[in-house]
Amino acid sequence: MITRAAMRTASLIGVPTDIGASARGASMGPEALRVAGLREAIQRRGMQVVDCGNLAGPANPCLPRHGGYRHLAEVAAWNRSLHDAVYAQLDAGRLPIVLGGDHSLGIGSVSAVARYCRQHGRKLRVLWLDAHSDFNTADISPSGNLHGMPVACLCGFGPPELVNIGGVTPAIRPDWLRLVGIRSVDDGEARFVFQQGLEVFDMRRIDEIGVRASMEQALAGLDGQTHLHVSFDVDFLDPQIAPGVGTTVQGGPSYREAQLCMEMIADTGRLASLDIVELNPALDIRNQTATLAVELVESLLGKATLPQRASVDARAAAGMRRWGAAEQRAGWPSRARAAR
Repeated sequence: MITRAAMRTASLIGVPTDIGASARGASMGPEALRVAGLREAIQRRGMQVVDCGNLAGPANPCLPRHGGYRHLAEVAAWNRSLHDAVYAQLDAGRLPIVLGGDHSLGIGSVSAVARYCRQHGRKLRVLWLDAHSDFNTADISPSGNLHGMPVACLCGFGPPELVNIGGVTPAIRPDWLRLVGIRSVDDGEARFVFQQGLEVFDMRRIDEIGVRASMEQALAGLDGQTHLHVSFDVDFLDPQIAPGVGTTVQGGPSYREAQLCMEMIADTGRLASLDIVELNPALDIRNQTATLAVELVESLLGKATLPQRASVDARAAAGMRRWGAAEQRAGWPSRARAAR
């Protein structure tokens, strides 16, 4: 009797809020991703998909900064709900995919992943694909917008309402993080990033050593006991190809560079949870940014133009061995002997 391997299941968790952002519109991101065919793209990768619908939470009150933060109570409420939703899907053996929403949601999703990894004895690597380092605090943030603070909060630098969501403070250690695509950092934030020793692949470093070397370094050390979480802020991409974000920064990865990033992540086989955040349909052009995000997610899940080179080389070597054996049976001189 032939038994089939269980089909992997992805769970879509919509979080329709722009509560932590400066610009309105990211609350429409989850539906834009659905319209762009995210479910169908995942299914093409041979996975089952469960759409858990959208979480509910406080409306955006559009209030000014208070006590160093904008909308702290509301951001905390959304992130507590997201933490519980992501943890439940991980506990069910599924791959949670968070459809944001602004990037303050990374606090809830990553804290849930960290909690799950602690309880199951797994190592955690967080790949933060973003134009911004998101390492501000109330003391150094020029705006008080919490979508600029999730990495700091996850590392224990933030208000108790956010740093304690996962039950352990800090939720993660700085050395578990790799920040890729960074090109916009506030002055005080830059000093803080340096002090904490974050591993940052900013665009200068990527320009100098290339996307391939950058991603090899960012992914180095992953093994079978590593849970890889990717937090994909759509403003990671260059705005010429992805205009539908609220905080565009020129000079980001091109289409092919972004595809290479995603394909190299897929090659590790370690992806276990994913955020897609900061998509703002109000600023997009005919949903092109959502469509691009869906294409990149499909690559992240294993879509490739051709099989991996290692597999091709192995098949080619096997073919040459079979061809050589046929030569010997036919009494032909091999190419090696003829070359001598």
